[in-house]
Amino acid sequence: MAYFPMLIDFRDKKILVVGGGNIASEKLEKLVEFTKEITVIAKELNSTSQQIIKEHCLTLYQRPYHKGDIKGFDIVIVATDSLALQKEIFEESRSHHILVNSVDNTDYCDFIFPSYIKRGDLTIAFSTSGASPAFAKHLRRYFEAIIPQGVEEFLSELKNLRTKLPKGKERMAYFEELVSSYFREKFK
Repeated sequence: MAYFPMLIDFRDKKILVVGGGNIASEKLEKLVEFTKEITVIAKELNSTSQQIIKEHCLTLYQRPYHKGDIKGFDIVIVATDSLALQKEIFEESRSHHILVNSVDNTDYCDFIFPSYIKRGDLTIAFSTSGASPAFAKHLRRYFEAIIPQGVEEFLSELKNLRTKLPKGKERMAYFEELVSSYFREKFK
């Protein structure tokens, strides 16, 4: 079954990452673009994870995972190679209604991380529902190359205008023309 594409506001969400190696650092690099409410539990940390945790003032418990550690979190990422730990945390999460991602193991996932592009307020996600992350990555690279430079500023201007213009058909038509003009200019 395919995963439903959903963008989620992390503003009031508490995230737990279990693991501190290469897999964990990859997930941390992505997560810190959207939130700093991240706690890490790991026996050992690689240098990249250490740097991300320090640079973004994340909470760290340098120890093994203990049953019950997921309580109080909204989302848990199990970034370890231990299938037993992935299964344990996923099963524990069922009674707490916590969303879990077990990296590279969709058997113990409520959601997966897509390959994505983030440029200011623009976020574009690519997913193959786990069939081929490499394909999603290459597709993302293709689209990264065609997104116009300065798209962040254009979207910022549009966002500002939305707060100033009254809602209605005229505003919708105005924005449609602004965006159409932008695309005509950028994709000649």
